[in-house]
Amino acid sequence: MFNRDGSMAKHMILIGGVSSKESKKKLDVGFYEIKKGDFSIKFTNWGATIVSVILPDKNGKLADVVLGYDQISTYMNDTTYFGATVGRVANRIAGAKFTLSGKTYKLSANEGNNTLHGGARGFSDVIWQVKKHQPGGQTPYIRFSYNSFDGEQGFPGDVKVSTTFKILDENKLSVTMKAKAINKATPINLANHAYWNLGGHNSGDILSNSIQIFGSHITPVDKALIPTGEIASVKGTPYDLTKSTTIGSKINQISTGGYDINYVLDGEYCGGSLKKAAIVQDSKSGRVLELCSNQPGLQFYTGNGINNVQGKGGAVYPKYGALCLETQGFPDSVNHPNFPSQIVKPGKKYKHLMVLKFSTK
Repeated sequence: MFNRDGSMAKHMILIGGVSSKESKKKLDVGFYEIKKGDFSIKFTNWGATIVSVILPDKNGKLADVVLGYDQISTYMNDTTYFGATVGRVANRIAGAKFTLSGKTYKLSANEGNNTLHGGARGFSDVIWQVKKHQPGGQTPYIRFSYNSFDGEQGFPGDVKVSTTFKILDENKLSVTMKAKAINKATPINLANHAYWNLGGHNSGDILSNSIQIFGSHITPVDKALIPTGEIASVKGTPYDLTKSTTIGSKINQISTGGYDINYVLDGEYCGGSLKKAAIVQDSKSGRVLELCSNQPGLQFYTGNGINNVQGKGGAVYPKYGALCLETQGFPDSVNHPNFPSQIVKPGKKYKHLMVLKFSTK
């Protein structure tokens, strides 16, 4: 483990809010790296979080293309979810409650009356164990694990969770999020909340980036960004990004001040069980990001809530300073029977795959 300046960093922190056995353990919280050639990714096990992704541009110049912080203490006080693994249920749950098998579960409300990304202390705000770490070699990877307890943030049942980040080929990253319900049926919907700016984390806004999303429908939301339950076509609306579109060309037409909506992925396959989700390109650097996933939805968020956040290396992140591509189950699925179910029964497993391919043009 190391600080961003390369010096060793160990923060001994007592885990709170886990099982009685684990609550007596102390775990190190630090930074970790996997690297292959010029492609390097750094993490912290606070929230199983991506801290940096360094890639070459079309001229071979390296830059860090995700937003983040220099210090672990800043991640601990973060409200933007920079780079984090979010859960037990990513996105929003209306009224911070749901009913399962006749029982109503009341959850931690951390966005008005609603639950966002698992509650006030979701998976982004806990210490994950580093189970395996191969920093280099043919297939560099790191695996984080976390044991979520029955009643955590109001959710039922014990759940074992892991997130594995692996460099597959040159400039290709896989993210595998797994979970197993141990003793009760429970909703599970994990997501990675990296904020991408392909021009570099300190290069300004992403309005000149172009994006194509492989989804011809969205799940419309109310003023609190809670889905109405409808599945609506994007045709003829500013949400139509089915063809490569400059983000800034339509963003002023969005009543909420920017994109923050779940797209229903159409199912165009890109290999195996994975579906095409999105392609993003930054014309100045030439960097391209292609995303595939096995999930039914994609939350596209344009950093509308970023407001001059102090980031890495003294950078100040502006509104629209990055974009998020959160493959996921549909938001508030637990309260909409017509949405794909996120309920995992005892002994059953959940698996979320993402593959991110980086290139230049």
